[in-house]
Amino acid sequence: MSIKVMIVDDSAVVRQVLSEIFNASSGIEVIDVATDPIVAMEKMKQQWPDVIVLDVEMPRMDGITFLRQIMASRPTPVVICSSLTQKGADISMQAMAAGAVEVIAKPHAGVKQFLQDSNNLLVQAVKAAAQARMSRMRSLPPTPLETRPKLSADAVLAAPTGQQMFQTTERIVIIGTSTGGTQALETILTKLPRTCPGLAIVQHMPEKFTASFAERLDRLSEIEVKEAASGDRLLPGRALIAPGGKHMMIKRSGAYYQVEVVDGPLVSRHKPSVDVLFRSAAKFAGRNALGIIMTGMGDDGAKGLKEMHDAGARTIAQDEDSCVVFGMPKEAIKLGAADEVMPLDSIAKAICR
Repeated sequence: MSIKVMIVDDSAVVRQVLSEIFNASSGIEVIDVATDPIVAMEKMKQQWPDVIVLDVEMPRMDGITFLRQIMASRPTPVVICSSLTQKGADISMQAMAAGAVEVIAKPHAGVKQFLQDSNNLLVQAVKAAAQARMSRMRSLPPTPLETRPKLSADAVLAAPTGQQMFQTTERIVIIGTSTGGTQALETILTKLPRTCPGLAIVQHMPEKFTASFAERLDRLSEIEVKEAASGDRLLPGRALIAPGGKHMMIKRSGAYYQVEVVDGPLVSRHKPSVDVLFRSAAKFAGRNALGIIMTGMGDDGAKGLKEMHDAGARTIAQDEDSCVVFGMPKEAIKLGAADEVMPLDSIAKAICR
């Protein structure tokens, strides 16, 4: 059965190109398009879509207001297609806070070529959104998958040697998540005290969006939350979020830990990749780390969590009932990578323990 999609965008070019891309994809059907939310609401009275692809800045009614109305009346997966600027990122954060499932960053110039080049990314974003359990959505997720040759973490960092890292009093928490993860991270980070261990986090999200996401969580949380930069230390009461479009690794510095932000190829079809972060934790932290894999489509992080487990780290997977998409945790559990499987509401307490 095809995923029924409605496109709401004031650009005729965007509507045309997106329609062509989705209709050419197996399993997706564009049932209608609209120039603005007012037109969309009238059309949706006739046929309700499974997924809405929504611009943010439009005439007559902005996308955020429209999104809030949808979530209040009939929660439906929404993919935000927003400009790749800091302003666009800030607005999209508001949209995701209102309940959007995925975000795609589009440029101001050359939009038609970008959309055509991003065919697979767009299709995967819609398919991921269609799987979302809207009853679990309260906040903001992100990023799209991209179907290129699927590389492993070997492309960025060599595998652990099996040699155990000596244990120190410095404890760190390593988290990886994707679709539904922004909501899940907000739930966790806003419950943590300043005495909690330092956290390194990969949330699949486009470039420029992670800074706005970190700033939003910093305002909501007692702990410090920031977009990571190379050399930042993992300190108690601080969470570092990997920048979109870069990989993040942890490194040992004496008895302490810091992060390194690097470029490189997509790993498990993502950048940042959870597998890269988890492998670095297995290699440089071992039993000094707690690894957590949460809601998300695909399998990024499953192998990396197994490497952390094998290196002596304690590992946790979010349970199916509390996930928006039970993909990444499911794959990790299948590999035997998780010591414990627990609901989202229990993870903050586990971190504090």
